[in-house]
Amino acid sequence: MSSLQTKKSKPLIEQATTNTTSWVGRRPDDKELLCGQTFISPAEGVLDSIEVFSSIVSKPGKLVMTLHQFDRHHKTWGPAMGTTSVEMNSSSAGGWVAFPIPGLQLQKGQSYGFKLESADAYVGIGEAAGSYANPPFDDGQEWQFLKNEQRSHAFSYFSLAFKVGLRA
Repeated sequence: MSSLQTKKSKPLIEQATTNTTSWVGRRPDDKELLCGQTFISPAEGVLDSIEVFSSIVSKPGKLVMTLHQFDRHHKTWGPAMGTTSVEMNSSSAGGWVAFPIPGLQLQKGQSYGFKLESADAYVGIGEAAGSYANPPFDDGQEWQFLKNEQRSHAFSYFSLAFKVGLRA
């Protein structure tokens, strides 16, 4: 067994506060909302999974997560480095949902981001609301997108509730 296989994954990045909800998926008006979160890796390591807190599952279906490199200076998302999906249903509400994306190497000090989307589900993801002067998460931003639109919105005073499991 290699030394990487014997090391346990632990959440090296965690924002577990949730005091409001961000939505992802197909809204009742048929528009598709995406949400995302950027973060800086505090260590070099192999990614096991990213967890998000599922507050509400309004409509069950498949939730897709993609992981990207993120350019903090230009605020641009690179191509997807990895993709995974999880079937969401009523039993998914009120707890942490793991999206396994094993084997990707994250570099210390580099920025990454994950996006969540769904063509059929409508899910409330736990988020923390802070203020401009007191953001809930210093090393990243929450992002909101509408599918097939160029515009996106980044918020430093909001953060999704998430955990990044990394074997450092």
